[in-house]
Amino acid sequence: MTDSGAGHGGQGGTEGSGGGSWAPLRHRSFRLLAGGRMLVYFANSMAPVALAFAVLDATGSTTDLGLVVGARSLANVALLLVGGVVADRVRRTLVLQGSALAAAAVQAAIAASVLLDVASVPLLVLLSALNGALSALSLPASAALTPQTVPAGLIRPANAVLRMGINLGAIAGSALAGVVSAVFGPGWGLAGNAVAFCGAALCFFGVTTAPANGGKPAERARPLHELREGWREFTSRGWVWIVVLQFMVVNAVIAGGVQVLGPVVADDTFGRGLWGAVLAAEMAGAVAGGVVAARSRVRHALLLGVALVLLESVPLVVLAGAPDALLLGVAMFVSGAALEQFGVAWDVSLQENIPEDRLARVYAYDALGSFVALPLGEMAAGPVAARLGVHTTLLAGAALVLAATAAALCSRQIRDLTTGHPSPAPGPSVTEPVPQ
Repeated sequence: MTDSGAGHGGQGGTEGSGGGSWAPLRHRSFRLLAGGRMLVYFANSMAPVALAFAVLDATGSTTDLGLVVGARSLANVALLLVGGVVADRVRRTLVLQGSALAAAAVQAAIAASVLLDVASVPLLVLLSALNGALSALSLPASAALTPQTVPAGLIRPANAVLRMGINLGAIAGSALAGVVSAVFGPGWGLAGNAVAFCGAALCFFGVTTAPANGGKPAERARPLHELREGWREFTSRGWVWIVVLQFMVVNAVIAGGVQVLGPVVADDTFGRGLWGAVLAAEMAGAVAGGVVAARSRVRHALLLGVALVLLESVPLVVLAGAPDALLLGVAMFVSGAALEQFGVAWDVSLQENIPEDRLARVYAYDALGSFVALPLGEMAAGPVAARLGVHTTLLAGAALVLAATAAALCSRQIRDLTTGHPSPAPGPSVTEPVPQ
């Protein structure tokens, strides 16, 4: 069944913009895309928690944990550009369907190795790397598909609603992973991931979109030429690469501080079950932030979002003080609500300013730059904490988040960019950068 409301981000001006914050849910393909991505994030939120406790149970080593988690990020970073080219050359729904089914198989293998007590660090590193590779193939496609499922006037609420669904999935996944790991063992949490990925694949099979460029056959260039073309789109806008540089620092710090050192602090203080609840609190804050973002009409949304990234430092400071779960949960809630303002503003800014036929490649460069330091943060957190102490490492990370965000706010392009105008029609749109 074809979604009658599906189309490109640039269609119809403000067509279909009525109906408020939830209007995008009237479009069948958007509902299925949102449901599939919610299940993907449910699985991906369970996985780090369950996998972290599986490694700690097996070896008790934060260094081993960093290697397993970092292997996924390394593979993800290595193949993100490939994912961007694939998503702009192959039907994006097909990419999502295949990657979800393959991810289900990989997660089932990880779960089986843990449940059968045959898991080893090398095996977990290999399977984590496969999972990261699949995520790299699907991420640009899923991000670039959103404007093809709703009219142009619904891009802002569509992104907000989509992210709210993602965060609800992440809430459920994080909370359930901690409880399942504490009560039944981490292997069963990993098994749940496989089931969730199968459900996501079923949703993606129902997504239909209008063909790109009005159904005209797209001219196919060599992959390297397409990468250069995407690079020109990425580098021609200073506000894009400055924010990506900011998140190189922020993501590395959060990955090491929360994903690696967080479970260690939890084991030493308030316990595994409550650690899942703490992570869920962040996602609950993101849902609340998404409600605000869906109704927001702030013209300088990117400036506000970038500034609110400062609040990402608060959970690190609280973690450094060996906190109780309630205090840390409040800090994570506030952080999640603040970061969601940035997330919606960022998606809308890209979708309104990047041609649709190059959007996936720009998302790929965005993800590559933002995630390239993740393995460094994850793998370095254990050794640095062993030398300096967990307390000092977390406080140093908070200081880096503050410094990177302050530097990004110095950009005039970030301060001046506005949102709320129609998306550009596909085609060349390389612009001269505004002086910083």
